[in-house]
Amino acid sequence: MIMIVEFHRTDEKHYAVIVPRQGLPSLEINPAPGFDLLMPHDMLHFLVEQELGLQNAIYGQIARGGTAGSFQNKPSESSNNRADSRLRRKDAKRGEKLLKKGIDQCAQSERATYVCWYDWLAHSDKPELQNKAKEMKETALSILGQISNTEKSAFNQKNLAKIRRRLDEASQQWSGLKVGESMSLKW
Repeated sequence: MIMIVEFHRTDEKHYAVIVPRQGLPSLEINPAPGFDLLMPHDMLHFLVEQELGLQNAIYGQIARGGTAGSFQNKPSESSNNRADSRLRRKDAKRGEKLLKKGIDQCAQSERATYVCWYDWLAHSDKPELQNKAKEMKETALSILGQISNTEKSAFNQKNLAKIRRRLDEASQQWSGLKVGESMSLKW
C-alpha cells in the first residue's frame, strides 16, 4: 500500500503534516513540532524510518491505519458529528493497538532520528551546520553507546551515506518552499 505524506509550510516558523487517506478523513498534525528551515522534525522521522525499515514506528503505524498517538482526523467540509465521533473512536482503538505493538520501534526511531540528524549536519560543507553538529556530538555518542549492537549496526557507513543523500534531496526541496506551499513523500 502506497501512502502519501504531505509536508505543508504554513507560515515562517510552522508546518503541518497531512496524510490523505482514501475513503477516510485525512490525518494531520497542525502545527507539527520541530520546525526547521532545512528539515522539519517529522520529515526527518519519515525519511529515517523509511530508510531503516522501521515499519512499526510512526509512519508505518499510520500506513496501517493508526495515528501513532499524535495524528488527528482532519475535519472535513461535510462533517457529520455522529459519524466523525464513531470514526475517531475506531481510529483511536486501532491506533492504540498499533502504538502498543510499535512502542519499541518508536523509541528506536527517536534515537535514529537524532543520530542521523547529527551525522547529516557533521558531513555538511557549511561551517554553521558543522558547529551545530559539534553541539550534538556528545548526545549522539551517548545514544550510540547505550543501544544494542543490532540497533547500532543500522548506522553503518553505507546506510548513513544513503540517509544523508535522502536528507539532502528533501532539504533542498523543503527549503525552497514558500509559505502556503507543500511537498509530498511516498511511503
